[in-house]
Order: sequence, then structure tokens, then C-alpha cells
Amino acid sequence: MSTPANLYDEAVQIYESGNVEQALTKLKEVLALDENYVLAHSAAAVYNQKLGHFDDAIAHATKVTELEPDDKFSFLQLSVICQRCGRIAEAEDALAKSHSMR
Repeated sequence: MSTPANLYDEAVQIYESGNVEQALTKLKEVLALDENYVLAHSAAAVYNQKLGHFDDAIAHATKVTELEPDDKFSFLQLSVICQRCGRIAEAEDALAKSHSMR
């Protein structure tokens, strides 16, 4: 039986081979097993953004900040994702949050 970690590693390998959609499908398998698997949400944010699925990208990046509210990088990633999705005000808010953290 595959573990979330094994499936995540497979998703990354698929992504690195150039198949973003298939990698995203594999991440959905990870999240079906563990809905709070932070690395899967983080990767899903990036993969969705690359595919132009901006609402999904932001939702996954936001979930990362909910799961890791004390992690400055989580808010930086949310800022970058929002910026790349054209949501500048949200990007600025996330960046401000990251700067306010120690």
C-alpha cells in the first residue's frame, strides 16, 4: 500500500518529467489519504498555478498557511502564488504577514 509520502514523491517525479496534470492527479491521491499533508498542498498550489487554475492554487496555498500558521515561508509562498495569479492585494497581505513574523 502506498503511503502519502510515497505518493508525494511519485507526484514530484511525474512533475519533473513534465506532466503537470498527471502530477496534480497524484497529489489528489495524497490528499485523499491525508487531507493535511502540507507538502502536497504546497506542491498543488504551484502545479495549479502553472496550469492556470488560480482559485485552486490560492486555496492550496492558503491551506498551507492554515496548517502551518507560524511558518514564515508558508505566507511567502502564498504571496508568490497570489502575485502569479494576478491577485496583488492578496499577495501584499500575505507578504505583510510573513514580514510580521519572527
